Formats: sequence, C-alpha cells, structure tokens
Amino acid sequence: MKSTYSIARGQQAFPRLIRAAERDGLAVVTRHDEAVAYVVSREKMEGLLETMELLANPKFMRLLRQDRAGKLKFKPLAALDA
Repeated sequence: MKSTYSIARGQQAFPRLIRAAERDGLAVVTRHDEAVAYVVSREKMEGLLETMELLANPKFMRLLRQDRAGKLKFKPLAALDA
C-alpha cells in the first residue's frame, strides 16, 4: 500500500517518508491533494530500471513476442547437464 504525504508533512517527517517508501516501495508527495512527486524505494527503482533495460533490448523483445505467440520451445534444466 502506498503512503501519501503532503509537502509540509513530508518535510516535517522526512525519515518517516523514507521508511514508508522502503516498506511500501513508493511514497507519494502531494500539493493540494494532487501528486507532485514520488519517493521510490531502491528495490522498486532497481526493478523499474531492469524492466526498462529489458524492454529496450531488441533481442529480448523478439524472444518475448515469440514466447507470447507460443513459438518458443523450452527444455528442462536437466538437459543442460548432459
């Protein structure tokens, strides 16, 4: 569950805002009840960056499309030992 902080509350309780982002993955900072910034946990950010890198990789995207179309064949991991 994401945590929401007004700018004033976020300034007063910055350590709490950071802990909320670490715990929930995301904390939202608002001004007049409208989101103006996000504080993202390291774990969440690393996941987002990894996803962006994969989506930018043409070979990965080709394999993903082939998988979704049912055109890839997978072998059991034990086949690698042979």
